[in-house]
Amino acid sequence: MARKHDTAKGISASTNAAKASDALAGLWPTPRPEKSVALLKALHILTREGALNADSRRKLKQVLHLTQLLRPGLEALLAQSAEPVLADLGAGKSYLGFVLYDLILGPAGRGRVVGVEARADLTQMSRALASESGFERMEFVASPIAATVLPGGRVDMVTALHACDTATDDAIRFALRHQAKIVALVPCCQAEVAQLLKSQKGPLRQLWRHPIQRREFGAHITNVIRGLVLEAHGYMVRVTELTGLEHSLKNELILAERHQQGNAQARAELERLTAELGVRPALMDSIS
Repeated sequence: MARKHDTAKGISASTNAAKASDALAGLWPTPRPEKSVALLKALHILTREGALNADSRRKLKQVLHLTQLLRPGLEALLAQSAEPVLADLGAGKSYLGFVLYDLILGPAGRGRVVGVEARADLTQMSRALASESGFERMEFVASPIAATVLPGGRVDMVTALHACDTATDDAIRFALRHQAKIVALVPCCQAEVAQLLKSQKGPLRQLWRHPIQRREFGAHITNVIRGLVLEAHGYMVRVTELTGLEHSLKNELILAERHQQGNAQARAELERLTAELGVRPALMDSIS
């Protein structure tokens, strides 16, 4: 009886694996998509039974869209370096790092991903998933972004997806001290500038007088300042939409690629803007 039960379980597992493989065919652009099943279940793109539903198809579309936005930069780094290093900051469960490894660095056969996350339990979960998926060139550091310095002191690409409030600024400082060539940021909630604006007077105050407008204006100005800080350090910056507003309101993607060591014009424009608004967020210290 036990043997019959075990046989049934084995058949069920094989059936589920076959379903997952069929569901992924043509959707997950890797040579062996069946090897990505554990990752895609962890991402909730596949159900526990290995199927795709309407919600998971929408999530899959978002993930692939983000990958396509980041792919040119990663492929350029692969062309320039034998072993490029990507640091995924405020990584949470490191899903972005896993996806970029699975779809780009894994098939390339080189390049490393380092996930930096302050919560040790999440880094442990990420190590377990990397082991299960056979992702040998992924490692995880349990540390706050601001306190992290990676061995060698250099990385090639920095990503930070939905790092809350000033954690995105910590990611920018990390990129600067590690001399990252490419930076990709999707900011989340931002409170610092909104709080600074609260005490400002003058005619421009009408732009942020009401709390809801101050919150939205503060978030917008925060990302403008972040872009100018990166430009002042010699990055070429592009700001684009990550997903449609029907998926998320936090959909601003800041992409920066370093072309020179500094940009005096961007620095001057940043100083004029913050002086006009009467705010000087802590990130401004990085251009002092």
